[in-house]
Amino acid sequence: MNLGYACINMTLAEKGITTNRGMIKRTFGEKGIQYASQLALQNVQALQDILKWNIAQGIRVFRITSELFPWASEYQLADMPDFKEIQGILKQCGQLPIRVSTHPGPFNKLAGSDATLANTIKELEVHSQLFDLMELEPSHWNKINIHVGGTYGDKGETLKRFAQNFKSLSSNLQRRLTVENDDKQGLYTVAELHPLYESIGIPIVFDYFHHKLHPGLQSEEEAFYMAYQTWGETRPVFHYSSSRRENEEPSAKREAHADYIYEPINTYGKEVDIVLEAKKKEQALLKYREQFGDI
Repeated sequence: MNLGYACINMTLAEKGITTNRGMIKRTFGEKGIQYASQLALQNVQALQDILKWNIAQGIRVFRITSELFPWASEYQLADMPDFKEIQGILKQCGQLPIRVSTHPGPFNKLAGSDATLANTIKELEVHSQLFDLMELEPSHWNKINIHVGGTYGDKGETLKRFAQNFKSLSSNLQRRLTVENDDKQGLYTVAELHPLYESIGIPIVFDYFHHKLHPGLQSEEEAFYMAYQTWGETRPVFHYSSSRRENEEPSAKREAHADYIYEPINTYGKEVDIVLEAKKKEQALLKYREQFGDI
């Protein structure tokens, strides 16, 4: 088992090394693509620093922020004034021995319609372009992970619409896209997502905590194996977090993630990579190693 974490390195952030430099829409309107390009350059430079720090710590899995290119839906990446330098740094990042992924936000709804769908496709393609710039082979090794995003009153029809819209994506994006089980009643369990895998071959990312909150009729082991088998020859990347309510703050929302991981992760004898979705980021990962090990 290889452990990773998501987006922010708290140790380096204290030194100003962060990949989340952005701006509000009004500032973008005033300063435009030139300022967006400057921020993007700083973000990718920080990404390289974070990846190198991870490797030095023996961390081989990392989720890249979706905020790397501020307001990227408003311009073509190649039009950024600093594009050549950004491209060069990203190519170097792609050569590092670390498995990277992304997790675009919940507003991405591939089963949506009209403007929502158009914006979703644009957003997802930017994430795929990022991996293209890193010269990463299009595959689920570097996943772009989303949720279905809603049921629209009929789960079966929604999944059919998702599958149909999936065919509109670029081939590189199709080969990178994965889908994740949900934490809320009424949304999708692993078992309910499985027909989507059967339809278009999209792997299922198993989120342990989400399953705990919304298991459907499956045990954790049953859901784990069902998701695992959708990955074929590729080692899966799954997600793990502990409950904030149960371990740190009794008044927290049931779906709130804890700062740290409070129990050993059961991978049921399988080789998987795990992104820890703990609030303390790399600090939670290092503490888990001390407490439980990661192999």
